[in-house]
Amino acid sequence: MFKECSSLKDLNLSNLNTNKVIDIGYMFSGCSSLKKLNLSNFNTDNAKYMSYMFNECSSLEELNISNFSTNNVTKMNYMFNGCSSLKDLNITNFNINNVINMSYMFSGCSTLNELILTNFNTNATTNMSFMFAHCSSLKELIISNFCTNEATNLRGMFSGCSSLKELNLINFNTNNVNDMSGMFAGCSSLKELNIINFNTNNVTNMSGMFAGCSSLIE
Repeated sequence: MFKECSSLKDLNLSNLNTNKVIDIGYMFSGCSSLKKLNLSNFNTDNAKYMSYMFNECSSLEELNISNFSTNNVTKMNYMFNGCSSLKDLNITNFNINNVINMSYMFSGCSTLNELILTNFNTNATTNMSFMFAHCSSLKELIISNFCTNEATNLRGMFSGCSSLKELNLINFNTNNVNDMSGMFAGCSSLKELNIINFNTNNVTNMSGMFAGCSSLIE
């Protein structure tokens, strides 16, 4: 709808009726001059696809999606990819029970300091590749409740998270995972990592899995 509107600085959508919309993917993708976006009035009850929705909104500093209903959404890949000016992101209201693809979801959110995803139910998710890639300012990432039972691709999941000092993956079930390449590459501040429960029986690619983890002690 507003894809590649790169000069757009202000957008008032207070009267937009989205009650029946199924696909809102790419809606604001490439709106690189947009600094604020208030979508608190959006009705996303019927939405199934949110892929690339805010992709490369590189100037976006404020984003209000507090009323988003994500109950029926199946795809969120690249949703916030490249939102490099976003310092805060509140998605505690998100229900992701049906989401299959989360690849690159927060990739390139290089200003985010913390991300608390304790509400995320990832039971259905198969692809988490590069999900947090290059979130270089991220110091706190809480994903302790993540269920990875169905996950097959964790490639580059935390790559480039250079400010992350600790990561709790104790509940990760990797029984079905086949790709872990570059999973922790560039996590240069990470001092310890407990992956004792990792099952790598089906993994075919582990190349560069811990590349650049220069602070890792144990």
